[in-house]
Amino acid sequence: MPTRFARFTAPALLAYALLTPLAQAAPHIPASASTVVERLPRRADPVQRELATLRAQLAASPSDLALATRTAQRYITVARQETDPRYFGYAQAALAPWWSMAAPPPEVRLLRAILLQSTHHFAEALRDLDAIVAADPANPQAWLTLAIVQTVRGDYEAATASCGRLSSLSTELLTITCVANVGTMTGRSAKSEALLDLTLRRNQEADAGMRVWVLTLLGEMAQRRGDAKAAEERFRRALALDARDSYLLGAYTDFLLEQQRASEVIALVKDHTRIDGLLLRHALALRQRGTGDTGDALRNADAELKARFEAAMRRGDTVHQREQARYELHIRANARTALALAQQNWAVQKESADMIVLLEAAAKAGDKAAAAPVIAWVAKHALEDVAVARLIKQIKAGA
Repeated sequence: MPTRFARFTAPALLAYALLTPLAQAAPHIPASASTVVERLPRRADPVQRELATLRAQLAASPSDLALATRTAQRYITVARQETDPRYFGYAQAALAPWWSMAAPPPEVRLLRAILLQSTHHFAEALRDLDAIVAADPANPQAWLTLAIVQTVRGDYEAATASCGRLSSLSTELLTITCVANVGTMTGRSAKSEALLDLTLRRNQEADAGMRVWVLTLLGEMAQRRGDAKAAEERFRRALALDARDSYLLGAYTDFLLEQQRASEVIALVKDHTRIDGLLLRHALALRQRGTGDTGDALRNADAELKARFEAAMRRGDTVHQREQARYELHIRANARTALALAQQNWAVQKESADMIVLLEAAAKAGDKAAAAPVIAWVAKHALEDVAVARLIKQIKAGA
């Protein structure tokens, strides 16, 4: 990473890398870091050779703390790059000797918190993060991860305070991104978007991964205020930097679906359907296109999604409740089941997408009462989102 991020723990911006885990599938946790779950592709790839070397070294010295944390960090980075959730499981397995400790070494505790937040174990992640910043208040990675978790959970005041701690510990772009990500949820969308856009223009030398994150957020901000032209331009700039980023692909394909551009969605995600969230977008696009030649493809996608969601439920995995609610609502036309899932999801996280699926399900089910908590939340925090506002207006009108 560039030297401007040198004050972060290695690898830099791990919390950014896991900021948006919903497009990922929940990881399988191997019994140990040496367990072979599946032979991964590109074994001649330098990254795969590096990981094989780390696995061999760790198998020989599983209690080597420095080696274990280095291995886990590398797995987390590759999980992001490869959009492959299995690497999260390998990262956890690398930390197995310390994983269940109440107070593991600080470097393990931070990695554990990052992995816990990636699977929506927010309460457990917060316990670790609170302990880290209490012991080491100059740890920017911990403050960033804490702000991310607090924002997703809707604790905006705490998230703003955590972002503020970054101002003296990290870069301008990272700090403003953190603050703007909160501001856009609390009635400060226009100012947050303008400030973030200006800050990105001043920091074009920033790491490509950071710019992808910022451009994706800016695209979502423009989409929420109904500026399709600006949203598309920003999403495309981000794709030019990283066309395989799973969260970016999910955000952009949701935008395309909103614009009734199903064929483009199908083309974008055709090589990424092993990722549950992108398989869902593929199915939604097939449903939206609705031509006769998509029937078999839609049935296959439906069957695969059903199997994956059922497997997740058997594991007790709740990471995909938002996606499962969308699936039940738009693919299976089961509004009541979708609403129940959306309500369970709303209890855990409170982003715009969570509001939309709950409101859509409530409208389809004809259940105004179920929509009331979201409507109250939007009013309380002055959320600005044209899609959310349109759904609330529809529900209030009794349509």
